[in-house]
Amino acid sequence: MPVYELSDELIFPHPLLAEEDGLLAFGGDLSPERLLLAYRNGIFPWYTDEDPILWHAPNPRFVLFPKNLRVSKSMQQVIRSNKFTITVDTAFEQVIASCKYIVREHQPDTWITKEMQQAYIQLHKLGFAHSIEVWQNDELVGGLYGINLGTVFFGESMFHEVSNASKVAFIYLIQQIPFSIIDCQMETEHLKSLGGQNIPLEDFLLILEVEAEKDCLL
Repeated sequence: MPVYELSDELIFPHPLLAEEDGLLAFGGDLSPERLLLAYRNGIFPWYTDEDPILWHAPNPRFVLFPKNLRVSKSMQQVIRSNKFTITVDTAFEQVIASCKYIVREHQPDTWITKEMQQAYIQLHKLGFAHSIEVWQNDELVGGLYGINLGTVFFGESMFHEVSNASKVAFIYLIQQIPFSIIDCQMETEHLKSLGGQNIPLEDFLLILEVEAEKDCLL
């Protein structure tokens, strides 16, 4: 199937037209209107500084249903220890910057370009992008950020400076806010261990039709 080039018109090809690796289209911009349209249709941007803006709709889609969350006994002990303080939307720009610059094994480049960073900060100011922060001794040591539409949370990235901090943020997100589904986008062993699973993209789109149009939870 062809990879579609976007124009100035706010429109995307149907996500089921994506290539086998999930790549659907390129071009366009990162305006709030285009980004929100993308998320409502199960599409998200993912690219590096060397690329044009690339839009993806992976099939299958890696998601987590809150009822399937698995928290190990050791993580339960970490949470009960109260060694971390957790906040919501108090340091969004610091969280996204930390996600951008954290060193990740086997990943020399970041997909959080300066352009993307500014676009999501704008979405945060508009009330659509949110962060969970994890603090230790008044220092930010972990967190995550993503988009909330209706009862759906589209996870974008997470980071940790100390062990378990990003897991604590993720578990807090699921246990404390009544989302119907967490979009994890791509499968990772880390998220799989917490209960993530692949579902057909068609099923994910049907969920979005209903859940993304409800009142936002954050």
